[in-house]
Amino acid sequence: MMKNSAYHNPGKNEAETDPGAEGRQDHSGDRNDPVQETGSVLTGDGNHQITCLTIIGQIEGHYILSSQNKTTKYEHVIPLLVAIEEDPKTDGLLVLLNTVGGDVEAGLALAELLAGMKKPTVSLVLGGGHSIGVPLAVAAKHSFIVPSATMTIHPVRMNGLMLGVPQTLEYFQRMQDRITRFVSHNSKISPQRFLELAMNTEELVMDVGTVLDGPAAVREGLIDTLGSLSDALACLYDMIDEKRKKEKKGKKAATRKKQAQNN
Repeated sequence: MMKNSAYHNPGKNEAETDPGAEGRQDHSGDRNDPVQETGSVLTGDGNHQITCLTIIGQIEGHYILSSQNKTTKYEHVIPLLVAIEEDPKTDGLLVLLNTVGGDVEAGLALAELLAGMKKPTVSLVLGGGHSIGVPLAVAAKHSFIVPSATMTIHPVRMNGLMLGVPQTLEYFQRMQDRITRFVSHNSKISPQRFLELAMNTEELVMDVGTVLDGPAAVREGLIDTLGSLSDALACLYDMIDEKRKKEKKGKKAATRKKQAQNN
């Protein structure tokens, strides 16, 4: 398994404690440490080297959530995404989502980083991709959702003390516009339709919004394809192969141009 010191911790060399184990290396730490620390693992099929990143629970932003909550800390994921983009040994990224949402600005920050990556990226929604999990799901170059998963679309809301002034409502509207623009730009759903689903008052008893299951999310154009893990991996590998072909053609064209200039 390939390693990247930027975000992948090497395992302990057995030769340090066992003189008879020279030349052998314990890779158990290689696989476990990144999963425990950042929810990621470096893997592949021999021809494609990919990083699998999990986004689970709540997206934790500027405030630390209770230790009883499952969280994804954005300060861990941001440098990880940068490391993946810059790592020459990593060919692509698979993002697995099962999140209830969380901090809006932290989620948008992660989604913008993911959308701005040049490397092939594929997302797969498992269980749920609710609230700010929606922009994260559509940020990948191709998105998948399993049939049993759901996605909740609702307007921006805030917990805690708020000032009851017009400026507060205007701030909410501008934040909602940011989310709507991002989602519509990175998926096939129109801004108008996305707002209709978010402002729906006829579905949820105690809330405003819409819950879409896997097939409905695809029909609405929010998610690209209905599929499972094997489908997402096959798509990612195809994207990597296509990128390699384009790079190979580009190198050949550059070589021919250079040769023509020299002649």
